[in-house]
Amino acid sequence: MSYETVTLDITDGIATLRLNRPDQRNALNIQMCDDIKAAAEAVAVSSSARVLLVAANGPAFCGGADLKERENKDAEWVRERRRRSYAAYAALAALEIPVIAVIDGPCAGSGCEIAAICDFVWASDKASFRYPEAQWGTVGATQRLPRLVGKAIAKELMFTGRAVLADEAKAIGLANRVMPSAQLWEQVQALAGQIAKAPPLAMKLAKRCIDQGMETTLQNGIALEQQAVGESLANKEWIAGVQAFSKQK
Repeated sequence: MSYETVTLDITDGIATLRLNRPDQRNALNIQMCDDIKAAAEAVAVSSSARVLLVAANGPAFCGGADLKERENKDAEWVRERRRRSYAAYAALAALEIPVIAVIDGPCAGSGCEIAAICDFVWASDKASFRYPEAQWGTVGATQRLPRLVGKAIAKELMFTGRAVLADEAKAIGLANRVMPSAQLWEQVQALAGQIAKAPPLAMKLAKRCIDQGMETTLQNGIALEQQAVGESLANKEWIAGVQAFSKQK
């Protein structure tokens, strides 16, 4: 699994996708869009991947879109680049396994979009988040951001493009956990190991029920959960879970 702008490793059930343009602050160019899409699709068909960590090499998670790449390009090129970025985001969003963003530095624009696609974010005290699209004369992040932080906060962040530091990010819902940078990777690995050892079908079904349930009524969401319970019972994965719990008593 070799890519030009990202790395992908799958070990002991833990898949790790790292953005790998550190000299460019991991700015998202067309090649990285294509590589993220290909790597996500590789994880989707992997029989061993139980959880995916999305991280980055270098001091920045992602500085946003690669604006240097757009110099002397026409509007059609920009549209094509946007289509390919959406395809990359969609490939990550389609993953059935838990996906965790690991943010250990500045994260802006397209990087925030990638983080928002993940099921949740663990960040270090070095993390920051910025949504500068509108300040740069373009549009982006207008759908996932308000679903995370609410409409009013999303508008403030989008209209101003200001940086949100780690503690505020946790307070408003951009990050689930914040910890010292030196502890982040060790803590994330422990978390990923716990998820990787959990019943895989139950993890997938829980993710599906939450994601689809939040897009419909409570009644329809309960129906989705009942359907998932049926799939779980048919698989008999739950029997091993009950037996494991009994041994802990």
